[in-house]
Amino acid sequence: MMLARDIYAYRQVAVQSVSDGRQVWIQPVPGQAFAPSLRVQCARALCDTAVYPLGTCFLLDAKLTDRQGGTPYLYAWHGDAVKVMTPAQTRAFLAEFKRGRI
Repeated sequence: MMLARDIYAYRQVAVQSVSDGRQVWIQPVPGQAFAPSLRVQCARALCDTAVYPLGTCFLLDAKLTDRQGGTPYLYAWHGDAVKVMTPAQTRAFLAEFKRGRI
């Protein structure tokens, strides 16, 4: 039996690849409802610097979860299409987010 994904729990989030010199991970772009320190679980391919250079921004459909009381994180289904955003598209997305909050 396969459970359906609750599409209403997901929202669009701009994320970017970052590194501490040892490891690459994905985190939310500053200026949204989620702290940039929040980890994002998504397709590992987004962390491949041979395909996507560090700092590449993506638009993901993600939901906030904590998996049975653990540390909260954003979850994006690994099978969703990859949407790479240019710096201009990222700025426009963040500006639209800020307008929607007012």
